[in-house]
Amino acid sequence: QGQLVESGGGLVQAGGSLRLSCAASGRTISTYAMAWFRQAPGKEREFVASISGSNGYRMYAESVKGRFTISRANAQNTVYLEMNNLKPEDTAVYYCATRSSSIASRSSSIYNYWGQGTQVTVSS
Repeated sequence: QGQLVESGGGLVQAGGSLRLSCAASGRTISTYAMAWFRQAPGKEREFVASISGSNGYRMYAESVKGRFTISRANAQNTVYLEMNNLKPEDTAVYYCATRSSSIASRSSSIYNYWGQGTQVTVSS
């Protein structure tokens, strides 16, 4: 069992920054893989970033590499997504996800716990 609660979304101008948080309860994030996905209106959910539960290996989508950073604070059992130089195409609902394994993946189908999502809107 586990529960994920995202926060930190909002409206920002292009070039701005936001930090999303995902607070986990019922599971220890340092043990399990954590990931961020996003879904824009009319589009499929897409992978953004992930961090493995064992060695902390990070993966990023090409579209956000160099601008977004995933990290975790084990003491707070929270995962973060630092987003810099935001673009209008980053506008989406952002979801936090985890699975019962330390191995991360870019595929949304293997994650079995999801948060409710937080809206990020980037104006041009």
